[in-house]
Amino acid sequence: MNFKQLKEHRIVKITTNKYVLILTAFIVWMLFFDENSYLVHREFNKEVNELEEAINFYKSKIKEDQLIIRDLQDSLQLEKFAREQYLMKKKNEDIFIIEFDTLEK
Repeated sequence: MNFKQLKEHRIVKITTNKYVLILTAFIVWMLFFDENSYLVHREFNKEVNELEEAINFYKSKIKEDQLIIRDLQDSLQLEKFAREQYLMKKKNEDIFIIEFDTLEK
């Protein structure tokens, strides 16, 4: 095939069409180089998903804390919570912390 025959080939005619070249350049620019490119949008979507997961996590923690606060309205539960979480005691009491060795030998 010489150059003239190659130039007249159907695929070469289509790919060298100025509209196809401009459209190809536009698509490449929009996918990779523009500030609103596909790659940037993908990163933003990933960040949005991570933030939504964080929102769901914190909403569940808020619900748990609300249950704890509701339970702490009772003075016996409040005393139990203070003893267990903050190792508080009355003046005439001694606290013994018992730790179990969980490692198997």
